[in-house]
Amino acid sequence: MKKYGYRQGNADHTLFIKRMGGKVTLLIMYVDDMVVTGDDTEKIKRLQGYLSLEFEMKDLGGLKYFLGIEVARSHDGIYLSQRKYVLDLLSEIGMLACIPVETPIVQNHHLAIYQDQVPTNKERYQRLVEWKNGHMEVKGYTIADWAGNITDRRSTSGYFTFVAGNLVTWRSKKQNVVARSTAEAEYKGMAHGICELLWLRILLTEIGFKP
Repeated sequence: MKKYGYRQGNADHTLFIKRMGGKVTLLIMYVDDMVVTGDDTEKIKRLQGYLSLEFEMKDLGGLKYFLGIEVARSHDGIYLSQRKYVLDLLSEIGMLACIPVETPIVQNHHLAIYQDQVPTNKERYQRLVEWKNGHMEVKGYTIADWAGNITDRRSTSGYFTFVAGNLVTWRSKKQNVVARSTAEAEYKGMAHGICELLWLRILLTEIGFKP
């Protein structure tokens, strides 16, 4: 890719970027699967031709499924879903026939604040329209309990990040050491969330957006 004029991304080393004449072409790789995208149709075709000379490969057409994420397109934008991934996971652990219930989560003030601040479907649509008009906003929310595990007294922290009102990354993980206070547990959770936001900002800047 470097020989062909592409630059390897700093935020993601599996991402290769090429800019020319105000347009960008992107290639992202995962083992033996790759996705090619950008706003230069001619450059995308040239890249596909170059790769087919170097490797034995098959063009699967428009992106429909990648790394557990289903992709659907409409005139309003692109819709991403993990429905198939979740159903496969439930089937694998024998819970496909279980009766669904509301997600059991710890009720505390932090979660109440988060739920109040999460954009509604209407707000998310509006922000998506704003993004199409050139406006970008990156937001993150963090949450942590304190000594939530009754066995080892370790806390669990998590974060959610939104780009232009769309949820793009999320994580929930038990902390490595026991926090001595709620403040310590919260700050550890915030540190992980901020690292994710910084990574997203670097990635978006690399591909040409100014968050």
